[in-house]
Amino acid sequence: MKQITNTIVMIRPVQFRMNEQTAVNNYYQNSAKSSAEDVNIKAQNEFDGFIDKLKSIGVNVVIIDDKEENDTPDSIFPNNWVSFHENGDIGLYPMFAVNRRRERRPEVLDIVENAGFEIKNVVDYTAAEEDDVFLEGTGSLVLDRVNRKAYCALSPRADEELLIEFCEDFEYTPVIFTAYQTVKGERLAIYHTNVMMGLGETFAVVCVDCIDDKKERKNLLNHLKKDGKEIISITEAQVNNFAGNMLQVIGADEKRYLVMSSAAYNSLNQDQISKIKKHCDILHSDLGTIEKLGGGSARCMMAEVFLPRK
Repeated sequence: MKQITNTIVMIRPVQFRMNEQTAVNNYYQNSAKSSAEDVNIKAQNEFDGFIDKLKSIGVNVVIIDDKEENDTPDSIFPNNWVSFHENGDIGLYPMFAVNRRRERRPEVLDIVENAGFEIKNVVDYTAAEEDDVFLEGTGSLVLDRVNRKAYCALSPRADEELLIEFCEDFEYTPVIFTAYQTVKGERLAIYHTNVMMGLGETFAVVCVDCIDDKKERKNLLNHLKKDGKEIISITEAQVNNFAGNMLQVIGADEKRYLVMSSAAYNSLNQDQISKIKKHCDILHSDLGTIEKLGGGSARCMMAEVFLPRK
């Protein structure tokens, strides 16, 4: 089993904007003062710059263009609706926002197969949308693929029963907690686990301050320590700069990189950077517009491909 991969799927936006349907419980989103056209151009420029950096270190990026007629402002975050696994399974996930459900396009899967990968089986949870039950892929699930653990912060977008079902289907042990952020003086559930936690091969970047329940906090830390992960703690202020939204990838010559936004990188202190660099190099890219309006960052933009090659 591999924890990290060299291949990722990314969707190039054509209608990027602040999604009014996700803003109701994604408190990291902000509205724009620029025109819709300007916003979309800025997002495309950030996307293209990010792709260039990933390719420059040898990451295999499968780039798929979004379709304008779908009007899917969040299509840039594909990891929420699909996950690709080493045994050839893929997961399709129920999405909270109605307009995000249109992101699930069969041709995306066709393009992945045409890139030389084999999809053997589709595990489809999307019928849960009819009951207003959601589990948004590897936004809701931070997977330890080697130790078979699924870390999940419960929220309106991450249902406990559906998490258990996923864990039974894919043979993971659930590690469940609730993560909070302070919004106008109130503690509210963070919408996605991967905003406050990222898992590498030998380390975890996590904001334990987001977990208010002491038992849940202790349980999470015990799991990470038991599996030999070095815990690199970040603060809630750093989470607000998307420092939890990171993904470790494999570049050329099997070299390891931790990928994040420039805002995330600039929020880290020297001690945290040194700890990360003991494990791998760091790659960061400016994603300011995408972060401000989309409420997601580098990790959300990358759907990892672990499928077997044909």
